[in-house]
Amino acid sequence: MTFLQPLILWGLPLMLLPVIIHLINRMRHRPRQWAAMQFLLAATRSSTSHAKLRNLLIMLMRVLAVLTLLLFLARPLVGGWLGWALAAAPDAILLLVDRSASMESRVAGADESRREYALKMLADAAGEFEHASHLVLLDSATRKAHEITTASSLLELPYTQPTDTAADLPAMLQTALDWLIENQAGTAEIWIASDLQASNWQPDDPRWETLITAFDSLPQKVRVRLLATTQESPGNASISVAQLSRQQASGNGEVRLAVDLNRSQANAGTATITRTLNGVATELEARVTGQSTRWRHRFAVGDQAGGWGKLELPADGNPRDNVTYYRYSDNHPPAGLVVTESALGPLWQAAASVAGQVGRTPAKRHTPGNVTPADLRDATLVVWQAPLPEGEMAGTIRRFADEGGRVIFFPPGQPATARFVGLGWGEKQTGGDAGFAVGRWDEDQGPLANTDEGLLLPLTKLGVRQRQQVIGQAAVLAAFDDGQALLVRRVLGRGEVYFCTTLPLLAWSEMGDGLVVVPMLQRLLADGSRRLQRDSVAECGQVGAGDLQLEWTSIETGQRGDVQTQAGVYQSGDRWLVVNRPAAEDEFERVEDGAVAGLFGTLSFQLFQAQRDDTALQGEIWRLFLFLMLLALVVEAWLIRPGSMAEAVPPKPQPPAA
Repeated sequence: MTFLQPLILWGLPLMLLPVIIHLINRMRHRPRQWAAMQFLLAATRSSTSHAKLRNLLIMLMRVLAVLTLLLFLARPLVGGWLGWALAAAPDAILLLVDRSASMESRVAGADESRREYALKMLADAAGEFEHASHLVLLDSATRKAHEITTASSLLELPYTQPTDTAADLPAMLQTALDWLIENQAGTAEIWIASDLQASNWQPDDPRWETLITAFDSLPQKVRVRLLATTQESPGNASISVAQLSRQQASGNGEVRLAVDLNRSQANAGTATITRTLNGVATELEARVTGQSTRWRHRFAVGDQAGGWGKLELPADGNPRDNVTYYRYSDNHPPAGLVVTESALGPLWQAAASVAGQVGRTPAKRHTPGNVTPADLRDATLVVWQAPLPEGEMAGTIRRFADEGGRVIFFPPGQPATARFVGLGWGEKQTGGDAGFAVGRWDEDQGPLANTDEGLLLPLTKLGVRQRQQVIGQAAVLAAFDDGQALLVRRVLGRGEVYFCTTLPLLAWSEMGDGLVVVPMLQRLLADGSRRLQRDSVAECGQVGAGDLQLEWTSIETGQRGDVQTQAGVYQSGDRWLVVNRPAAEDEFERVEDGAVAGLFGTLSFQLFQAQRDDTALQGEIWRLFLFLMLLALVVEAWLIRPGSMAEAVPPKPQPPAA
C-alpha cells in the first residue's frame, strides 16, 4: 500500500493520544482507604472485569478512529486493477486497446512495448472478473467488438497485435456506446489502454461532447478507467517520405526524394539510413540538425519502367516508425495547362513548359470559356489567372485535384464573391513606395522549398507592390512582414490547390524575372505527375474500398499481406499499392492528464499512470478508511452510553459475635 499524501503519516503518533489521556485521567484521583467504601467495593467486585473490558474497547475505538482519520487524509492506494476492488463486478467490461504505431515505443528498462505492458496489466486485472462479467475487446485498428472468454488470451489474440495504423479514440468510444445500446448491458465499465498521443485522442474534436451526453443518457451506470502508458522511453527517431518525383536530368531519369527525419532528442550529427532499392540494400549518411530535418536524396533509375524501395533507420525506442516505403512508376511526362485572358499568357506558358528531346514544350493555353475536361486529361498542373471557376467547370477542376493534380490560382485583379474549396479573392492592396516585403516561407516543403543543394529561393529580394487578399482558411506557406499571405495551400484528395496573392507584372511585383515563379511552377508540374500514375498510395487504416477488394501480395515477403494494418509495398496483377503509417504517428505531443479528465465530463472517470514498480495500477481506497472511522466512532459512542441504575443489593446478615 502506498499513499498520495505520505507526509500525513508523520502524524501517526497522534493515535496514542487516547491512551495518554486515559492514563492522565487515572492519575488525577488518588485512592484513600475509607471503611464505608469497603461494602461498595465488595458489591461491585464481581463486575470489575466487565468494566475493564469496556474501558479497553472504548480506548481501542478511539485509537482506531484517530488512525483511520490519518489514513483517510493520506489518501491510501491499494494494489489491484484501478483501485476499485471494493466495487461489485460489472455486467460488462469493454477493453479498448490502442494498437497504433506509437504504442510500439519501448518501455525504458524493459524489453517490452507500451502495448505489451498494457495488455499484461489488462489481462491480470480482467482475470478477476472473467467469471462474473462479459469481457469485450475493442481494438483501434478494426474498431469491432469481440467477446473473449479468458483474459489471459489478450496477449495472443490477432486483434491485439502491433499495427502501423493510427487510433481514433472518439470513434472507439462511439463503438463502445453502440455495443452497450445494442446488447442492453447492465452496469458497465470501459477500460482504455493508450499512450495519450494527441493526434489519436483529438481533444478538440466536437464528437467528445456528443459522446459524453449520450453516455449520460444511458439507463445503466458507466464508469471509465484509463491506463496511460506514458512511461519513459529510449531515444527515438522516425522517417517518412514527404515528396517523390521522377524527372529527367542530364538525359537520364532520376528519382528525387524529400525525406522527413524526426527525433525525440534535438542534437546535431549524422543518421545512418539503409536504402533498399528493388531488393538491394545500401547504407547512406544523412546530416541532421535539431528535432526535425528535411533530407533530400536523389538516385538515377535510367529508363526503368518502375521500381520500389524503402528507407530504414537503425533500431531505437520505437522500431515501428523506422521504416518508410515508396514506389516510382513509369515516367509520365508532366504537362501544364494555362487558363487566362490576360497578356501574361505567354509568360505562364514558358514558366510551365516541359523539357523534351527537342527542347522545351510550352504549356497549353485556353481562355476560361474554351477550356474543356478533355484539355485536362494529360495535364499535371493548371495555372488559373481569371475569375474563379464555377458550376460544372469548378467540379472538373476539383476532380482534377482529387486525382493528384496541382492547381494554382493567381489574382484576377478584382474582388469577387465566388469561392473555390472555400477560398476566394478579396480586396486589392497597394504597398506604397516601400511595398511589401516577404518575411517568412516554408523552406522544407512546398513549391518554395530550398533546392536540393540547400540553396534558398530569393524571396527576401522579391519586391511586391500590389497584392490581392485571400479569403478563407488555408495553410500559409509564405507570408509578408505584416502577416498577410503570399502563398496558401489547401489539400484536396491526392492533390493540392494553391493561391498566390501577387502577379509577375512590374506593377505588381518583381516575380517576372523568373527566379521564383519558374521553380515554383516546375515543382508543381512534377508533383502533379502522381495523377497519371497507376500506383495507389495510402495510409494504414485508410485504404480505399476498391483496393480492399483486391488480393495484395507483399513484395518483401511474397505472401498475402494485410494492407489495412501493415505498411509495405504490395502488388495485385499490374496494380501497385504503397502503404505507410499515418504521418501523425510520428508526432510526440501528448494530451495532459487534466485535459483527458475534462474530456469525460460528468462520467465516473479515473486515470492511472503506468509505472515500472509495484505501485502500478493502484487506486485510492480512502472511502474505506472513512467508513472505518465512522464505524469506530459509532461503536465508541455505544460503549460510553449511560447504563440503567443497578438495584441495590441488601447486605448479607452478619453472624453474632462470639
